[in-house]
Amino acid sequence: MSDGATSNPIEPEITEPARLNEQAAVALVIAGALVAVADRRVSPVERDEVIRFIRDRGLAPHMSDDRLFAIFDDLAERLEEPDFANVVIDALRPVANLPLSSHLMELSERVAAADEDVHPHELQAIKLLRLLTLVLPRAKQITPNAVRPE
Repeated sequence: MSDGATSNPIEPEITEPARLNEQAAVALVIAGALVAVADRRVSPVERDEVIRFIRDRGLAPHMSDDRLFAIFDDLAERLEEPDFANVVIDALRPVANLPLSSHLMELSERVAAADEDVHPHELQAIKLLRLLTLVLPRAKQITPNAVRPE
């Protein structure tokens, strides 16, 4: 690996598969957590639905259920803060180029229905996610030719 003076500082974040997998898992969890907290009460079945969705599709095989639960709880807490939009955007931006949109939308709809009571605020959260997946700035792709030694 080259030293920091000759490489792009964000290259490992984009090209390292384990890091990208974790970012994808966080993006999925944030989608579920956003819908879960929208009605101001996170039901355990909503949290369980997020983990079940990820597991059923094999989307984060490298992460334990305990780790996913901890990420969910942490993000759900952060989403109750005034800067919640930044939390969502920061979680989605690193994976903007991945084909996760359909998973994000399906997961958000399943979480809304998990407690058998789709609240109007949950529908708003789903609309927000749909909008974000359409307009979020895409991460730049790094190619071997893009990194030039000085």
